[in-house]
Amino acid sequence: MITVFEVKNYLLNISIKYGNCSKISGEKTLKKLFDGIINFKENEFLKYKDHFTSLRRKQEPHTLFIGCSDSRIDPALITNTLPGELFIVRNIANLVPHYRETAEYVATTSAIEYALKVLKVDNIVVCGHSNCGGCNALWNENILKNSPHTKKWLELAIPVKRNIEKYYNLRMPDVIEREWMTEQFNVVEQMKHLLTYPEVEKKYKNKTLNIMGWYYIIETGDIFNYNPDSRSFELIQHRDGP
Repeated sequence: MITVFEVKNYLLNISIKYGNCSKISGEKTLKKLFDGIINFKENEFLKYKDHFTSLRRKQEPHTLFIGCSDSRIDPALITNTLPGELFIVRNIANLVPHYRETAEYVATTSAIEYALKVLKVDNIVVCGHSNCGGCNALWNENILKNSPHTKKWLELAIPVKRNIEKYYNLRMPDVIEREWMTEQFNVVEQMKHLLTYPEVEKKYKNKTLNIMGWYYIIETGDIFNYNPDSRSFELIQHRDGP
């Protein structure tokens, strides 16, 4: 068993090796983070104290939310959900690797597996968004000239670029049109990737799992849901009646 003394020594060694983090550049933003923690504990936490107590030893999320790492996207905020409702996976451009047996470290793949086999979620959402830097990089390779790992990761979205090029043949859309088309086509492509997972395919065919594709517009707050029948994204809005 690790003793408190050993933990303190370990932390002391880290402090000696790396120094005081507050002295590095970005001290103002670091203070903002710590102030935020204090505000949460003294205010927001107290509002939901009973809820957090109920989550002390378990989580039962109903939805796996696969979204982009973009700092402007807040899954809980846009869905008006509380802690414990969403199991969240975030990565560059909300991508889903094809399923494969591997001994490598696979973050997104393992999260999908865990959500289905352990947490037994009812829904999977793939959520793309406007002004996605990852999707934009598909058309501007210079952006990633010094980011080889990101460039490799975005190979998962290459079919999206090829489909747009094929669809338009020799005429390419303007930059804005191409941007939103890439972002929306990408959501659909990643939904297809999900179906390469045996557990996803089985549950989806048995109608015990919903798979949804969303497109979120940052500046308006609008979210569009993909309709596979019409092959289009439709605005999610209030409906009268049942």
